Amino acid sequence: MSTIPADLRYASTHEWARLETDGTVTVGITDHAQEALGDVVFIELPALNSALTAGQAVGVVESVKAASDIHAPISGTVIALNEGLVEAPEGVNTHPYQSWFYRLQPSNPEQLQQLLDADGYQAVC
Repeated sequence: MSTIPADLRYASTHEWARLETDGTVTVGITDHAQEALGDVVFIELPALNSALTAGQAVGVVESVKAASDIHAPISGTVIALNEGLVEAPEGVNTHPYQSWFYRLQPSNPEQLQQLLDADGYQAVC
């Protein structure tokens, strides 16, 4: 059974979003997503300072079994990338909620409330 932290918001495409105290949003993929993918071997992140639109495919996660797009759960501008994850992508398999992909400055913070809560995400898994 996948772990689904209650303090995060979730996209139906299996990304999680965490609102930080400074108003930025950290994004990664869920435990369910990494379990479905299997051993992650490559991650392509969006470009720093790129403007993302909610639902847009912004990167790729490749595993030994499949490749899957990473989608932006909300709109905003990329302000930080987890370059360490690019160098050691297997971290997604061991710690999916600590292994964030990127941070963004949201252009419409209210979009977070349109994402699923833990119970809603559990229902789509």
